[in-house]
Amino acid sequence: MSRLAPGVLREAVIDTSAITQNTRHLRALTRVEVMAVVKADGYGHGAVRSAAAALAGGATRLGVTDVAEALQLRRGGIDAPILAWLHAPGASFDEAAALGVELGISSMDQLQRAAAAASADRPVGVHLKVETGLGRNGIAPEDFGAVFAEAARLERIGRLRVTGLFSHVSNASPDDDRAALARFREASEAASAVGLAPRVRHLAATQAAIDLPEMRLDCVRLGLGIYGLSPFDDRTPAELGLRPAMTLHASVAAVRRVPAGHGVSYSYTYRTDRDTTLALVPAGYADGVPRQASNAGPVVIGGRRFRVAGRIAMDQFVVDVGDAPVSVGDEAVLFGDATLGAPSAREWADAASTINYEIVTRIGPRVPRREAQR
Repeated sequence: MSRLAPGVLREAVIDTSAITQNTRHLRALTRVEVMAVVKADGYGHGAVRSAAAALAGGATRLGVTDVAEALQLRRGGIDAPILAWLHAPGASFDEAAALGVELGISSMDQLQRAAAAASADRPVGVHLKVETGLGRNGIAPEDFGAVFAEAARLERIGRLRVTGLFSHVSNASPDDDRAALARFREASEAASAVGLAPRVRHLAATQAAIDLPEMRLDCVRLGLGIYGLSPFDDRTPAELGLRPAMTLHASVAAVRRVPAGHGVSYSYTYRTDRDTTLALVPAGYADGVPRQASNAGPVVIGGRRFRVAGRIAMDQFVVDVGDAPVSVGDEAVLFGDATLGAPSAREWADAASTINYEIVTRIGPRVPRREAQR
């Protein structure tokens, strides 16, 4: 029997208790402050619900990409410290400052605009981001002296509060990440030399936080891990003590018996090799199901595992179920908790030649989110 409500084509079920449990587990492992990363609508799980669940699991800070995401959390009733670290050129920080959103600062211009958003009795909290080899944003080493000195001056006159110093590692190799850590320590020394004493130094995301204890510093930024997914190719969530929080499923919308040699979906990249039954699943690339997983994505229907047959279309795909007894309204599970028999997000990532981060994050707004019943 389908576990979808009548009339529901497709939905993502979010188990917020898994987010809480995963956060608690990783906090106990790392033994430092946890910043839960809830950018991109909580990696597709819902930003506000994910933030609340992570805070319940012991996270004390939240991380997002931009100010708009931070303001969404504030409007959703989240009052914990929030850091937003990527900003449009010339963007105003006034609303962020008024709501106590901390700002990641990657340049002198951003530093000065953050100070301009301060009021007489309300300095703006900032985290200075430094370049340590990733080649993205961040204060360049040749600019450390000038930017840090100006940050110290602005802090002394009450315009800024330099709360953090941070960067990001590549996860290319442990040696590459340790080289980034060495550069980060040089930046930390340069900041100290001009009188800055940021309380929260953070460098590690989930992968480095688990595997490289020396990278944990004062705080770790946990994204993928709190949603119960593994950042490693050779370790499953279960092996890391994590539980996937999202299950994507749909109702079988049509069933058709066809003869051998019947073409399936656009371009007939799949033709049946026997008399068989085709089941139509109403989820497609408009919903975030990757077209690149055509003829490969795994699906469980009625407790049995099948794979996508033919091209994944904008709104639907087909599964060849052979002689299995499948009916309209049956539940088709695309991914979820592998320990419960569902395909994993990693399997879909492998089928689409991508990463599990993308699989969950790309699930689109046409897919309703429903919190799991406990």
